Amino acid sequence: MSDIIRRDPRAEWIARNRLHPLHAAMQPVQHSWMGPNGVIRKNPHGIGFIGPNGIKRIDRSGAQQGGTNKRTAAVEVQLPLHQVAAPAFYISVVPDMVGGRLSSHDRDLLGLAHQLAGKDGAVLAVVFGEHKESAFATAGVDRLLVLEGEEFNGYAPEQRVQGLRAVDNQFNPRHWLLPDSRTGGGELGRRFAAARGERPATRVWQVKDQECIGRAGAGLQDLARPLARLILAAAECAEPVSETRHEALPVELSTTVARSLSRIEDLGAVAVDPAAIPMAEAEFIFSGGNGVKDWGLFHRTAEALGATEGASRVAVDDGFMARDRQVGASGTWVTARVYVAVGISGAIQHLQGIGACDKVVAINLDPGCDMIKRADLSVIGESAEILQALIEAVEAYRNDAKRDAA
Repeated sequence: MSDIIRRDPRAEWIARNRLHPLHAAMQPVQHSWMGPNGVIRKNPHGIGFIGPNGIKRIDRSGAQQGGTNKRTAAVEVQLPLHQVAAPAFYISVVPDMVGGRLSSHDRDLLGLAHQLAGKDGAVLAVVFGEHKESAFATAGVDRLLVLEGEEFNGYAPEQRVQGLRAVDNQFNPRHWLLPDSRTGGGELGRRFAAARGERPATRVWQVKDQECIGRAGAGLQDLARPLARLILAAAECAEPVSETRHEALPVELSTTVARSLSRIEDLGAVAVDPAAIPMAEAEFIFSGGNGVKDWGLFHRTAEALGATEGASRVAVDDGFMARDRQVGASGTWVTARVYVAVGISGAIQHLQGIGACDKVVAINLDPGCDMIKRADLSVIGESAEILQALIEAVEAYRNDAKRDAA
């Protein structure tokens, strides 16, 4: 077994979240601290063990105080397993899977599906094509159906509707849930509703008492209607699943999906200048702060990565970046899938602005700063050396890809 200590981002998130039921178990016991006069104080009752008679004993061997000089890995949190052996019904969810992974909107949708399923139902996730997601179990998926094939790749809403109709015929879900988003779920849900001859509930932000509550009147009013079979839900429609893990058992269709003659030709993705993408809509943000000393190298790295540039308030005030590039509560609240913070210590306003980001990478010299604590991946070192190495790694990867293609 390797002796490399690996971080557990989920355990660290639970340790920060005071509302999580496992928060208390993740808090380290403080055995010693420095008093007001600089004298190290020790807690004699905090170190020890429970004897066979139930009496707490003090361990003076030093083994529990690090006397063995052996590092231990972080405690792995094992969530209770939620199993549905014979589902009475299914709640089918079709996540957007932008970039092949579950987005925060998708996880909110799975949380809503988990509420509708209760104890007797199972959440069935329908995914098109290949994906990169490995956390379906902790997101609330009981059954996973992957529809593979070239016909589902790219922009193919008509063929995907055929796939959903096949799923509907076989599993007959009690409810269908799709994200009411601009990344495919909104259009696919409306097409599927038209194919089934049903009226969907759109822009739903809450489901309670057998009613769907959705936004209406340009988002200024709420419209309540009876609980529909096909629901197009908005972001933050429910709390994502975080207290249980699920089986995510793979299932398959018993019939083949009928081919649909597409009247739309997908010409592939169009290259877009990352600088032209608004900060609030950017998926990949490369942000710099006071710790960046070579801004020319910073810009070259962002260009090599194809990322949208951002900055902290200090960098903007110093004139290194424009005001519309400022990230934080006093700037722009961002929801990027990947947020890279270079030389940013992590003021509270900045941390508030990146609170909805999926993955945060921090590059900093100070291992104790707040941004390092918030980050899912931390790199401790001089930013100039790390950025130069990052550019070289990207160029080497692209050269290898060109050679393989040739």
